[in-house]
Amino acid sequence: MTPQPSFRDGMRMFNKHVLNPAMLHLAGRKHWYASAIRHTGRASGKSYVTPVVANPVADGFIIPLPYGTGVDWLRNVLAAGRATITSGGRTYDVITPEIIDAASAAPKLSPRHRQAFHRFGIDDFLQVTVK
Repeated sequence: MTPQPSFRDGMRMFNKHVLNPAMLHLAGRKHWYASAIRHTGRASGKSYVTPVVANPVADGFIIPLPYGTGVDWLRNVLAAGRATITSGGRTYDVITPEIIDAASAAPKLSPRHRQAFHRFGIDDFLQVTVK
């Protein structure tokens, strides 16, 4: 028996094929909430850009993972050990990607972001360091 896709899986697919391509026109711009992460495909070597919510922290960024840790862009970043983030109109080379849990991310996030991510049930985050 094939398991039924969850609502979150359906939303992830909608975002990947419909919302993300539209969002890329604004992601990373000054005064826009979404950033853009540029990463290289693990097998293809092709360059990809994915919109994400990258929260600036003292030495880098923390990115919530609302669809879990199995998404392609994250697997690409982890395999490469680096990526490029465009946020607020500036571009940053980032290294040392590490998946952290909500308890580790919370003290580094603003109360507003911490509360929003908790409300959406986001348990995993990607932490990267600006090179």
